[in-house]
Amino acid sequence: MKKIFLTSMLIGLSFISTYAQEAEADNGKGKKVPSVQLVDVNGQRINTAEINNDGKPVIINFWATWCSPCKRELNAINEEYIDWQEETGVRLIAVSVDDERTKNRVKPYVDASGWEYEIWMDPNGDFKRAMGVNNVPHTFLVDGNGNIVYTHNNYSPGDEHELYEHVKSLVKE
Repeated sequence: MKKIFLTSMLIGLSFISTYAQEAEADNGKGKKVPSVQLVDVNGQRINTAEINNDGKPVIINFWATWCSPCKRELNAINEEYIDWQEETGVRLIAVSVDDERTKNRVKPYVDASGWEYEIWMDPNGDFKRAMGVNNVPHTFLVDGNGNIVYTHNNYSPGDEHELYEHVKSLVKE
């Protein structure tokens, strides 16, 4: 009986692992940003499909105030962001997935952090679901034509440098 149970568990884990790898391999690359109605941190309505940066790259970063890796990543990028903008014209949109209980913490945290990013609010998770985000932080790089060309999930120190290399490669093309 134990053998059958263990075999079933291994088959199940193998399926989950394969599915996760396929999902990670696909996770939106080559697709356009879907159309979802959001508001920015000041209450202005936004249609996500209308993201435009005059042909320059856009970084979309999903984060939350309760997510330590998210805040570390956005703080690390913030240290370089002005230089990134001057060199490439990149635009960063930080999409908060804080829900109704925690969304009031977003603006005070952003103000205290001194982030120069656009902050969009996704309290119902509509954009998060449309983009296939399962956990945060999750970062997407969109080229000047609105195509998702790079995605990255989670954060380790130094990941911001890899992201910037992808941004620079888009500008050179």
